[in-house]
Amino acid sequence: MGATVTFARTKNAPAICDRFAAATLRLGDETGTTLIETMIAVSLLVVVMAGLLGMSTTATTITENQGHLGARATEYAVDKMEQLLELTYGDAQSNTTVFPSVDNGGSGLAVGGSSNTAAPVVGYADYLDQSGNVLCSIANPCGAVPPANWYYMRAWQVSTPSANVKQLTVTATVASSVGNALRATATISAYKTNCPAGC
Repeated sequence: MGATVTFARTKNAPAICDRFAAATLRLGDETGTTLIETMIAVSLLVVVMAGLLGMSTTATTITENQGHLGARATEYAVDKMEQLLELTYGDAQSNTTVFPSVDNGGSGLAVGGSSNTAAPVVGYADYLDQSGNVLCSIANPCGAVPPANWYYMRAWQVSTPSANVKQLTVTATVASSVGNALRATATISAYKTNCPAGC
């Protein structure tokens, strides 16, 4: 099995030849093992990388849906809440489906609406494009049918849990998600009080 290598030692040859000869004999007994070891190492690397690929796909999907889209939905819900909280307690006519709000043609803080984005109520919902621009306007108001190019929807509800207190609930959602995951949705709630005699 082993190869025999013979070196003729001359007077001028250094002692390094002896070391080279010994190394050659030692490697001669391991013929083919390096190729098999390399194939096993590459196979293990492929298996590990295949496992990591699935994990990176999951991580990317979660990051996009709950990180990016979820953060944007929350930001837009907060924007709508701020717009509603700027209205006076008794305002029942301001149009908040447009930005900035206008003093008539809307529902203001009248009790009603629904924070359910699957069944939005006209006058209590608006739509945004992928960049966050409001798609409803005075000339083109939001109706029962959403605009074709909507990407985010905000729906809100005004209720009165007790006298002189209104609860505002805003839910924002995205039109679609990445990788058939649950759509990113954010719901926030705030109270607005009416203090006629001063608080």
